[in-house]
Amino acid sequence: MSDEYLAYRAARATQAEELESAIARLTLQVTSMGAAGQLTGPGPVFVGIGASLAAACAPVWSLRSRGVHSWRLGAGDHPLPFPRSRHPVFGVSQSGRSAETLAVLASVDPSLRYAVVNMTPTPIADTATAVLDIGSVPDSYASTIGFTATIAALGMLADAWDGGTVDAGWAGLGKLFAATQNELNAQVRSLAPLFATATSADFVGAGPALGSAEASALLFREVARIPSTGMSTRQYLHGAMESAGRGVHVLFGDAREHEVADTLVAAGHPVVLVTAEPVTARPLLHPVRVPRLPAAQRAVLEILVAQILVEAVAEVRGLDIEEFVFHNSDIKVPGGPAA
Repeated sequence: MSDEYLAYRAARATQAEELESAIARLTLQVTSMGAAGQLTGPGPVFVGIGASLAAACAPVWSLRSRGVHSWRLGAGDHPLPFPRSRHPVFGVSQSGRSAETLAVLASVDPSLRYAVVNMTPTPIADTATAVLDIGSVPDSYASTIGFTATIAALGMLADAWDGGTVDAGWAGLGKLFAATQNELNAQVRSLAPLFATATSADFVGAGPALGSAEASALLFREVARIPSTGMSTRQYLHGAMESAGRGVHVLFGDAREHEVADTLVAAGHPVVLVTAEPVTARPLLHPVRVPRLPAAQRAVLEILVAQILVEAVAEVRGLDIEEFVFHNSDIKVPGGPAA
């Protein structure tokens, strides 16, 4: 691990406090952008990659729930230049240096270039006409606070878009995050032995929780080195769950996910069910209850469960949480902070 990153445990230890501070800064910025008329018109297109793409899932769901056409798109999945449209394009990159995201943003008309970044100054921030700056918060290599604060930034943008207002619940989310962490820490860590010999892990989420499933799968690949897949509940039902076996299944949701959990448990497969509904634990079914919140705010607490769990799983499997196997030289562009 580079000295430019915080240790994973250190980043998690201060995450609630840093999240509370970031939300306060972001609230002022989003309010100012709204007053300046920068959050109006056709709905935003969020482009990103990895965890940044996952962070946009619940905010896009929130926008669509308000009747706003919005999308999240993988930055590396489109020929360039990016197709012309009237929709503003938000480059989402915690580092501000993601090569694919920068390439998309640079191909867009300058008047439509927006950025949501943690680190500034950086190439993506410099390329955008308008920037939502999380505040250069030090982060771990397997992202913790950078990810949760990015969800908050995008969630508040979704709230405020086209005449909306930032939901009042954001102001107390940092304290709720800390309380939830204290409440769930021992319970979630106790689930780590489920993964001791697992050969795979499926992470499944309904609607806005798909981003939580994607980000959790990424964490488990990075930190616990378990082959993991994140997908939506409906995609999972359309054949993907047929390969269940010798792994663990982590489900995020309050409705169809309960039936999926029952089906998997009945077939002898261990399930962790992250839900706001009351569920009684039984053999193979391990419910973890999170507060019922608006989609983007809830996503912040859902990934908290995965952050706690993956740290404990790495310990059970005897892995150094800071040690990464592969380092690719072409996914970040030079310039600005390296975090």
